[in-house]
Amino acid sequence: MTPTHIILHHSLTKDSETVSWGAIKRYHMEEKDPPWRNIGYHFGIEKVGNDYQILVGRMMNESGAHCPERGMNRISLGICFIGDYDAEEPPHEMWLLGQELVRSLMDVFKIPKTNILGHYELAPYKSCPGVCFDVEKFREEVF
Repeated sequence: MTPTHIILHHSLTKDSETVSWGAIKRYHMEEKDPPWRNIGYHFGIEKVGNDYQILVGRMMNESGAHCPERGMNRISLGICFIGDYDAEEPPHEMWLLGQELVRSLMDVFKIPKTNILGHYELAPYKSCPGVCFDVEKFREEVF
């Protein structure tokens, strides 16, 4: 897979400041019906202790399981911001780290800014990455 898009998500769960990433992976692999072979996202951003960290999910050359709409799993990288951004804005440090990750992926894969999308832009029945996560502002601030 050569990604042409980046899709932004949120976990819709409160960040417990421990590694929720493993719980999400277990949910995808053990509770989905049928179970997935791995976590659906390529990356996660989560507060672990006092620091925000980028966590790796699927390998970048593997199709994701985060956005089936319009075949996006095959051509996009999925980034999950851990937290409920329907309830509050993402923390500034997380926002900046997310932009750093997206900038890097755009550079490596030559992905244009217009191809950074919130999941809701492809699945209007979702709010993902959250109603308090300003995707347009995020896109504009990437560069």
